[in-house]
Amino acid sequence: MIVLASQSPRRKELLAELVPSFQIQPADIDESVVFGEAPEEYVQRMAREKAATVTACFPTDLVIASDTTVVVGQEIFGKPADEADARRMLQKMSGKTHWVHTVVVLQKQEKRREKLVSAQVSFSLLTEQMITEYLKTGEYQDKAGGYGIQGAAKVFVEAIQGDFYTIVGFPVNTVAKLLKEFPEELEK
Repeated sequence: MIVLASQSPRRKELLAELVPSFQIQPADIDESVVFGEAPEEYVQRMAREKAATVTACFPTDLVIASDTTVVVGQEIFGKPADEADARRMLQKMSGKTHWVHTVVVLQKQEKRREKLVSAQVSFSLLTEQMITEYLKTGEYQDKAGGYGIQGAAKVFVEAIQGDFYTIVGFPVNTVAKLLKEFPEELEK
């Protein structure tokens, strides 16, 4: 059996395009950043912890975990605490290019494969009215950086360099390649 360690509707939808069936078991972990932790280290640690937590509950199954973070300079933008936090993040990304890092971990017992995939996103200059209108949609909730590129925030995007699905939070091409390393699970 395959277990997706996420409650993200986007990840669920994208994994369904790759495998015929799977179970969902979100990982409840502390997502706090450790002081001095680099963005890439942070997102790798989060994905690994999610995989380990769910693997402990499903020790004989293939667990797929993923984590995404948005980075402006060296500041890590995880999920906003509230609307004001989402506003602050969007204001900092306005007119700038930021990084989005997604790590995917596939783990079955002691066998673990993982990959860090990064992309750059350039935002247009955002007016306060644009930000306010976006925040009214509620889309910012539970999304790294306070936005979902596949939703209403797509109008903020001026350019993308890299894999679009990395920004969505589930790099489909990477997941498909990693799944090939667990052929016994794909045959079920």
